[in-house]
Amino acid sequence: MAVDIDKKLSAYNDIALLIGRILIGVLFLVAAYNKFKGLGGSTAYMTKLGVPAASVMAPVVAAFELAVGALVIVGFKTRCVALAIAIFCVLAALLAHTNFADGNQLNHFLKNLAIAGGCLALMVSGAGAYSVDNRR
Repeated sequence: MAVDIDKKLSAYNDIALLIGRILIGVLFLVAAYNKFKGLGGSTAYMTKLGVPAASVMAPVVAAFELAVGALVIVGFKTRCVALAIAIFCVLAALLAHTNFADGNQLNHFLKNLAIAGGCLALMVSGAGAYSVDNRR
């Protein structure tokens, strides 16, 4: 019975990968938009965290989020992009969300780790049929 269910569900692998890529990508597009829109606030937050050259890093991070969000949605160089996102999320979690006494920060830390985990799964699986990677 489990084999039958597995077989039936595997017919939806490519759709699930497309939806997963869209959900991850939109998260980064929205984050990039918010950083660009409030660049002063993003810079101030990074300064508070001790990020060197925060006034340079804030737009660089926003541009990175914009790029990886778009690339993962269309499925271009998906394995590399997914690995880059996973590394970025782990670094962001360790840099910005380690005050575990604050439940909100703990949630952000765990969210970043969950995104990293999803991206590692995407790195292993690839983008699927509905992607630029598959068209090349």
